[in-house]
Amino acid sequence: MYLLTLIVVLSYLAGAIPTSLLISKMVSGIDIRNHGSGNAGGTNVWRVLGWKYGLLVIILDALKGVLAVVIIARLHYGNFPFNNLTPFDDFTLVQIIAGSAAVIGHVWSVFADFRGGKGIATGLGILVTIVTVDILVALGVFLIVLLLSRYVSLGSMTAALSIPLTMIIRENLFHVHITGYNTLLPFMIILSLLVLYTHRKNIVRIINGSESKVNFKKKTKS
Repeated sequence: MYLLTLIVVLSYLAGAIPTSLLISKMVSGIDIRNHGSGNAGGTNVWRVLGWKYGLLVIILDALKGVLAVVIIARLHYGNFPFNNLTPFDDFTLVQIIAGSAAVIGHVWSVFADFRGGKGIATGLGILVTIVTVDILVALGVFLIVLLLSRYVSLGSMTAALSIPLTMIIRENLFHVHITGYNTLLPFMIILSLLVLYTHRKNIVRIINGSESKVNFKKKTKS
């Protein structure tokens, strides 16, 4: 049991690394939470400091999730401390637990007064190791929507919605067996709806035409 506890704690600390704060401090000497939307995430860094630094933060946040599920989760060995009633093997379940702890760390970071980001990039880093094909499709959807609309929020929402849709198509139309499909699909649907909920203000701004668009050509001044 102590190993699982250690994995949860280490995964939380990995997710809690305040990448957006560190990058914004190093680049411009600012606390990104005092600029733009006030969110400590890659999207806000993208708006305030430009797409290069925003993309860097998004990648680093995703790598925090990968670190938790690929490396930290491997500290587990031996028998699981309680009965595993899920359709996943023990290690995959440990990965899910470690990944969830990393997302919690990102959203409520102990290193940033418990004021972190929305956890989307970290969540993508986790899911890419579990439902790789579906996440890659979602990444493609995100990039296409972003390039066409220049709305990061719209790209994030459509990408999130594409994940359960891709899973349904692969499992039922192409008859590709997805491990834990009946458990993962409801989870991904709930996650997609959660993404829509956390972006409800962005939806209103997109409809009103007041949502900020990213600039691919030059750095945006804070």
